[in-house]
Amino acid sequence: MEALLEISENELDDFIQLSDKLYGIDFSGYALESLRRRVTRLMQLKSCDSFTAFKYYLANQQLSDEELLNEISVNTTEMFRDFEVFKFLKDEVFSVLETYPRINIWHAGCSTGQEPLSLAILLKEQQLLGRTVQYCTDINSEVLAQAKKGIYELKEMKDYSANYIRAGGALSLSDYYVANYGKAKMNRELGKNMVFTKHNLINGTSFNQMHMIMCRNVFIYLTTAQQNKVLRLFIDSLVPRGYLILGVKESAVFSTVLNELEIVNGKLKIYRKKR
Repeated sequence: MEALLEISENELDDFIQLSDKLYGIDFSGYALESLRRRVTRLMQLKSCDSFTAFKYYLANQQLSDEELLNEISVNTTEMFRDFEVFKFLKDEVFSVLETYPRINIWHAGCSTGQEPLSLAILLKEQQLLGRTVQYCTDINSEVLAQAKKGIYELKEMKDYSANYIRAGGALSLSDYYVANYGKAKMNRELGKNMVFTKHNLINGTSFNQMHMIMCRNVFIYLTTAQQNKVLRLFIDSLVPRGYLILGVKESAVFSTVLNELEIVNGKLKIYRKKR
């Protein structure tokens, strides 16, 4: 049986410094155990049987910047994930958003775009899509390129369809895509008002006048200090009474900015900026 690779804390720190120095990618904000797992996986992929061998591999820049980022950053998403969240937004939040002449929504860490498309479908069914602009950002330009295309595996649509119905969808999910050669291409109308931009949450600037920010399942990979920094960025980006939606396994309850937020739904991790 192949021996399991192990990386010490000092070696992990070496990786962070080397990545920043040679590739210009700062992984210092990642939760250490999550980062350790991803680095170990990459070492195995590149057949490096020790960290010394992997360090030599990196030092000689045998990886491209994009490949390093793609392998270390985590990009897992699906349409209507945690359908209860989308149902709550449709039933309780859309009625507030519709009071604005233009609705600005920021998807921070949008990955391959399934979540913005999910929201676009529900917004369309509430006649709100035409005056909504969705700003879709991610640190990874490769997944942004996939998100722009809006093409997914057709076999995934069965699970997506079930969640769409549970989220309160009014039609059939198949009404929103064209199937061809095992792929599902989402209707172009859904992405018409989406803006895709590469953005680093840790070091990036704020997006002003956002009525809602969705950043789901990103915080679980960040340290507490980095979470607080990103939450500060989000609060600065939201309009008064704007909504913030985190992943159901994440929380702002113990953050340094909690006094600036009110809890709308604690179970679903939906917050609202105070006035």
